[in-house]
Amino acid sequence: MNEELKQRIIEILDSEKCTLKPETLLKLLGKGADLPEMENCIRLLEREGKVVRTKKGRVLSAAAAGFVPAEIVTLCRGFAFAKLDEGGDDVFVHWHDLQNALPRNKVLLSVNPGDLKGPSGKVVSVLSSGPLELTGEILGRRGRLEFVPDSMIRFGIPLDRKTSAGAEYGDKVMARVTCNRYGELSARVLKSYGRADSAKVCADSIVDSAGIPVEFDPKVLEEARELQRRGITSDDLKGRLDLRDKIIFTIDGEDAKDLDDAVSIERLEDGYLLGVHICDVSHFIKGGTPLDNSAFERGTSVYFADRVIPMFPPEISNDLCSLNSGQDKLTFSCFIEFDEKGKMRSFEFVKSVINSCVRGVYSEVNEIIAGTAGPETLKKYEKVLGSLEIMNELAAKLKSNSLMRGTLDIVTTESVFTLDKDGSPLEVRARQSGPAQELIEEFMISANVAAALYARSAGAPFVYRIHEPPAPEKIQALAETAKFLGFDTRRIREGLRSSDLSALLEAAKKTKYGLLISHNLLRSLAKAKYSADPVGHFGLSLADYCHFTSPIRRYPDLSIHRILTDLVAGERMDKLEKRYGDFVKRSAKKSTECEIRAMSAERQCEDCYKAEYMLKHIGKRFTGVISSVMPYGVYVLLENTVEGLVRVEDFPPGNFVFDGNFAFVDRGSGRQLAVGETMDVVVTGANVSLGQVDMSAAL
Repeated sequence: MNEELKQRIIEILDSEKCTLKPETLLKLLGKGADLPEMENCIRLLEREGKVVRTKKGRVLSAAAAGFVPAEIVTLCRGFAFAKLDEGGDDVFVHWHDLQNALPRNKVLLSVNPGDLKGPSGKVVSVLSSGPLELTGEILGRRGRLEFVPDSMIRFGIPLDRKTSAGAEYGDKVMARVTCNRYGELSARVLKSYGRADSAKVCADSIVDSAGIPVEFDPKVLEEARELQRRGITSDDLKGRLDLRDKIIFTIDGEDAKDLDDAVSIERLEDGYLLGVHICDVSHFIKGGTPLDNSAFERGTSVYFADRVIPMFPPEISNDLCSLNSGQDKLTFSCFIEFDEKGKMRSFEFVKSVINSCVRGVYSEVNEIIAGTAGPETLKKYEKVLGSLEIMNELAAKLKSNSLMRGTLDIVTTESVFTLDKDGSPLEVRARQSGPAQELIEEFMISANVAAALYARSAGAPFVYRIHEPPAPEKIQALAETAKFLGFDTRRIREGLRSSDLSALLEAAKKTKYGLLISHNLLRSLAKAKYSADPVGHFGLSLADYCHFTSPIRRYPDLSIHRILTDLVAGERMDKLEKRYGDFVKRSAKKSTECEIRAMSAERQCEDCYKAEYMLKHIGKRFTGVISSVMPYGVYVLLENTVEGLVRVEDFPPGNFVFDGNFAFVDRGSGRQLAVGETMDVVVTGANVSLGQVDMSAAL
């Protein structure tokens, strides 16, 4: 009844388009309307942001009045910004019009179009209020300790010393921020992590702030240990293809402990038979169990410089389901037949059991491919040397086909950290990728394509990995940057194909702007995500794609393993639809959210480690490339992947003026500080807590 009455109230208020007294509204509702029930519905509608009460108690429709839902996202001294639920530019809100709302609070706004500076508005009502928990640093100002948040609030907040949790000046903390009726903020320390100039400490706070679960529930650990104790039984082997006598092996990073995938290959008379063997996690982890529910909430493993936060306990991820060499392991195998040119001809999925004969390492396999491996390495890999030769041959063809169809071969600057025994960074460098990494990448992509094609052809509900084309405004921004750097941008326009961007990348690689164009192109692309709808993958230029190859560390992979298991078993499509129709939507949505959460935390932690590393290099000189230009200065990217800001006041001597686009120009000499140009800099400071590095022009 409440829902019906709420709908009637909205309809009346929308039609009247003015404020109504409660008694007038009650009369308009007609016979049978009850005042207490009506008042209860109005309160519910107020919380939903659909109805507003005036100070005199009158009621009006939020939509009819033009009020819009929003969320406060940033609070500065004297003003705030709100993000509209419907999108568009952020709205400026003066402190007097804020009604004491804090960041993350949902509000209703009355919005004015504003001027050139953008829209402005007033908070009509606060829909969700309460304290705000943020991480930040304890600093001093005028002899008094303050809490300086990492984000959302752009000023220091007086600290409640009675509840400081032992926090001292310079500590990284989690604090609860509250606002009294006069709009005055105060902060209460909930947890102190340690010194804010330690990236390891800051990583702890980032994990907490992101809400990433670290500890496993006792029931989850109990289930994992029981599965580990049980191991693989004779019943588990029934109906499986026995591949234990085949040459199958893994290739991973030296430090990897969760080995998801192994590979095998055979040369055919007119092509190749590739085997991609993935740990059969779904055989052990059943839907709805504590382990499954925990993995669903985590969504993915998270990788930091000093730790891994796994999706499954180590008993599962590093032992039972890890394809460790010399041990029988249950797998889900994908056999793909390619012709001589590397074109996929057919594929088959089958449950199997393998025994990996070598624990391959990327660096060692790269040496073998390059012909520089020593006797000890060659001895280790003697069983698989023939397979590696054929694999390298096939991988080269797959890579060539990939580039021909328009895959974006983006040059990235992934960082690698070397830490001391205390977790402090000794070195930061760009990760080097060789033929072994590309070989595994091409094979995994092939298996992912086969899995997606299998499910779509069968009409089964599924979790696809999709990547939509870039937005027109992003394409335009990329085109402007590329044109400024001297590239042909006639094909870089709305409606472009991935091959158009691929051509730009290839042209850039022949110049000093290769990395810069890659970075800008990456920023222009939409974020890949998971979806129940097979809309294709723009970046890989593929119509069918999913994530099948890492069920130890990604929940969507585990989701589709269950679906493919039923498909292989011949389950009827109506049963699959009933079993997975709703599940794939929930899995795709949750997995995307968890991936975004993990990537954001990983990026923040990387920045903190880079800043701590650069603290040890204050006053040292480096050469970098100007990666972007802003009205307040230029960002310079160093060879070691660290990016720092050179503010206008720290430019070389001269009268530099921002051209509004990509450069500062010295009016006297004509010298430019432009995107893509090299610049000698000196490190002047680093804030580990915020992950920021400051530089000045080297004189």
